[in-house]
Amino acid sequence: MRNACSILLAGLFTLSSLVMGEAQAGEHTKAPLRTPKARVTLAYATQTPRVRHSCFPGKLQAVLAYISAKTGRRPLVTSGHRTGGRRGSYHRKCMAADIRVPGVSVSKIVAAAMAAPGIGGIGTYCNGLVHVDVGPSRRWNYCGGGRARSKKQKTTTTVAMR
Repeated sequence: MRNACSILLAGLFTLSSLVMGEAQAGEHTKAPLRTPKARVTLAYATQTPRVRHSCFPGKLQAVLAYISAKTGRRPLVTSGHRTGGRRGSYHRKCMAADIRVPGVSVSKIVAAAMAAPGIGGIGTYCNGLVHVDVGPSRRWNYCGGGRARSKKQKTTTTVAMR
C-alpha cells in the first residue's frame, strides 16, 4: 500500500511540474505582444486581418489616435498599404488609410481629421469611407462614376471608371 501511495504522489508531483512548466512557458510567449508598437495600434482596429497596417508611420498612427480621441470611438481601417492602384497613391507608400468610425457621421470624422496634427489629405467617398494620409494638404470628395472635387485646386476633374 505504501508503494502505491508513493508512486501516486510521485506521479502527481511530476504532472503538476509539467503543468506549471507549460504555464510559465506560455507566459514567456505572451511577453513580445506587450511592446510599445502593439499599444499604439490600439487606437484603431482593422476590418479584416488582411488589412496591411504594420508599416504605418508614427505620424499616421497619431492621426488615427487623434480621430479616435475626438470621436470617442476607434476608427476601423478598411484599407491600408496596397501595391496596386494609382502610381502616386499614398497607400502604396504606406502613408494612407481608408477608415470608417462605426456610429459616427462622415462629417464628424472629417472634422476630427481636419484638426489632427500632421494630417495631409482627406478624401470622402459615397460609401461612407474617409481617406486620411500624411502627404501634402489636400481635400476631395469622390462619388464613383462622376467627378472628384478637390478643395485645394477649386476645379472639377472627371475621373474615368475602370
